[in-house]
Amino acid sequence: MKKLMIMCGSGVATSTVVMGKVKQWLADEGLESQVKLYQSKVAEEVNHIDDYDIVVSTTLVPDNIKDKVINGVPLLTGMGSDQVFEEIKKEIEA
Repeated sequence: MKKLMIMCGSGVATSTVVMGKVKQWLADEGLESQVKLYQSKVAEEVNHIDDYDIVVSTTLVPDNIKDKVINGVPLLTGMGSDQVFEEIKKEIEA
């Protein structure tokens, strides 16, 4: 089972919105049994990024972890969300 962290600046607001969209997408794709979801704020997770298989953030992350993080802002705006879901799916199937 893959561990997917969704994080934002506070760990409350935008990550909650994205969490709902990701949960729905996982259910629609029949992938919910393959992923365990977590939610937090960047400051608490920056040193624990390697604990997760997939990380989606709606806020800026430090340069040293950028390559490990999927930009989740499109899931808030609705523009480019398909590409984000494709990246998540690719990581689930990896």
